[in-house]
Amino acid sequence: MKMSTPQLLDELKSLTQTHLKYAENLLQETDEKLNSRMSEGSWSVLECLEHLNRYGDFYIPEINQRISSSKTSPAPVFKPGFLGNYFAKSMQPKDKLNKMKTLKGMDPINSQLDKRVVEKFIRQQSQFLDLLEKAASANLNTIKTSVSISKLIKIKLGDTFRFVIYHNQRHVRQADSILKNL
Repeated sequence: MKMSTPQLLDELKSLTQTHLKYAENLLQETDEKLNSRMSEGSWSVLECLEHLNRYGDFYIPEINQRISSSKTSPAPVFKPGFLGNYFAKSMQPKDKLNKMKTLKGMDPINSQLDKRVVEKFIRQQSQFLDLLEKAASANLNTIKTSVSISKLIKIKLGDTFRFVIYHNQRHVRQADSILKNL
């Protein structure tokens, strides 16, 4: 499955802008509401965003460093890699959210959180938008990034963007569902 590189970047920018606007609206809510859970053991809105911030803390510097040190020219077409495509597709939200086990270090359950989590998420979404702009002059096929579960596993930059942004989409939807059902 091949896709136009500019079209892919535009789609990912659009999703990221949606996540950014969603988070900006969360600043109107109280910390109490943002920390509320639908059930014991489930995440709050702030825990959803804190989870994403932890991934952003890994992927933003990783992507930035790989783009900055690359001397490649952009390719007009992006062809997902086998493993990267699997990771990206597994993150895409389904109609009924399939539960996944998260890594212990990425699980924010029972953290003491406030709106600074939302502010950090907003900053990170802006950084992702900047990285997507930089990616327009990079080769999404040949630049490889490490993944958060192991620095030994590397996937194509295009797949990394897809994985991270689809993961964001998944948890923004989860946060939205929490807010609507409180």
